[in-house]
Amino acid sequence: MAVSGSFRTSRTSLSDRNNGFSAPATRPPVAVSGFTFKLFASALSGFRFSSNGVGTFRRSVLALKSDPLKPRFDQIRKQADDHRSLALAYAAYARKLKLENSKLVRVFADLSRNYTDLVPKPNSDAESIDEFALRKFEKEVKERIKVTRQAIAEAKESFDNQLKIQKLKDTIFSVNEQLNKAKKQGAFSSLIAAKSIPKSLHCVAMRLMEERIAHPEKYSDEGKPRPVEFDDPKLYHYAIFSDNVVAASVVVNSAVKNAKEPWKHVFHVVTDKMNLGAMQVMFRMKEYNGAHIEIKAVEDYEFLNSSYVPVLKQLESANLQRFYFENKLENATKDTTNMKFRNPKYLSILNHLRFYLPEMYPTLHRILFLDDDIIVQKDLTGLWKIDMDGKVNGAVETCFGSFHRYSQYMNFSHPLIKEKFNPKACAWAYGMNFFDLDAWRREKCTEEYHYWQNLNENRTLWKLGTLPPGLITFYSTTKPLDKSWHVLGLGYNPSISMEEIRNAAVVHFNGNMKPWLDIAMNQFRPLWTKYVDYDMEFVQACNFGH
Repeated sequence: MAVSGSFRTSRTSLSDRNNGFSAPATRPPVAVSGFTFKLFASALSGFRFSSNGVGTFRRSVLALKSDPLKPRFDQIRKQADDHRSLALAYAAYARKLKLENSKLVRVFADLSRNYTDLVPKPNSDAESIDEFALRKFEKEVKERIKVTRQAIAEAKESFDNQLKIQKLKDTIFSVNEQLNKAKKQGAFSSLIAAKSIPKSLHCVAMRLMEERIAHPEKYSDEGKPRPVEFDDPKLYHYAIFSDNVVAASVVVNSAVKNAKEPWKHVFHVVTDKMNLGAMQVMFRMKEYNGAHIEIKAVEDYEFLNSSYVPVLKQLESANLQRFYFENKLENATKDTTNMKFRNPKYLSILNHLRFYLPEMYPTLHRILFLDDDIIVQKDLTGLWKIDMDGKVNGAVETCFGSFHRYSQYMNFSHPLIKEKFNPKACAWAYGMNFFDLDAWRREKCTEEYHYWQNLNENRTLWKLGTLPPGLITFYSTTKPLDKSWHVLGLGYNPSISMEEIRNAAVVHFNGNMKPWLDIAMNQFRPLWTKYVDYDMEFVQACNFGH
């Protein structure tokens, strides 16, 4: 039968509650199609407890009207009848919902039958009601009601859609919280994995250092004249700043092997003092088809000190050191978006050398900056033939749609940023940048960089890193290059097409999945490994890449 409205239970008077009963407060809070509880109860109004002659009757039928136990008996019977009807109503609704295994249907059907089996069952039509039988009846009714209410309370979630929705919302919220926590921990773990030095890579550097210490005369430049090619502006010059020995050698290997006239190419490799010896051995162990390679330490450039370089001065501040070194794990993982900016690589001056190219190479007119996580696949001399239109920086733009716009890298709520820059301006990529050093000097770009870097001492204009200050420094002096010169994303985007990669002059493993790490993407890793010097004894001894 159809049911409409809501199931409701009748209420009892104050005297009812004083006799130990209260109206059943529990009801299915959902709407059920068909008829209301009032109609449902009236349909069952013919139900009465049958009598088997139990009880002793002392008065006449007429005397029953004045029996003081009669009202109490009626109240108890009404309570039992109401809860029997309620159990039947829940059983009917459970049957309609087709709950699993019809468990609740059986529960409520059994409860309703239990009310008909109460013993003793006083007869309201008898001459008199025995007080002992009435008390026994009352006790059993109370027990049945208690069981019924408990069953209804336990089954309430199955009937109440609002409760179901709220429970589902709570579950979704809890799972979402766990997911976000797992994502943050995963991002933090991935960051650690990406910035750690693999054992085999560390082994190669140590073996090269051992060779440098054992045979200093073979690798030292002391007393030797500086090759003129290093300062010859007519040649093709590259700048590579890295503390990763194998990665730097791969960049040079790939560029040389794909150059039409490698003897016209000069590679300026700058590292830190700790890795200088290893770099010297790595690049002296083999010939590079006549290409010229200069190895220097950043410490060799004396003008790069804290009195001149804002970043070095800021790195000496207690505030920035606390930002890096006094953050617990739970704090470091709160903001996954900016977590990468806590990377200690930003403490290294190697990451900021790109802003001092004109002073590092004063005799050169043009230079190509390459990151140590790129692979050169074609001859790059065509870059030197590009008309720069007076611009300083030639780079591939990375924006598409609303992504990689200036607004993503800088704080446009700051009045200075808002006033000077367009938030919709297209961002470009570091990794392969062709710099016109003459235009750089003319535009005083280093001074511009210093100005903004000093303003950002408290990190209110942008987070740490080199791309935001680069976007600012070369805001109006960047010439967009054809995208085939530089394809990015091999360190995080598995969906880059192989055709796009094959047509690229340079491919860039930007992202956490560097090709020298175990977490590298297998489909892209061979592009890098084919330029590793696996025949070198030090690489073999360390089982690098195996």
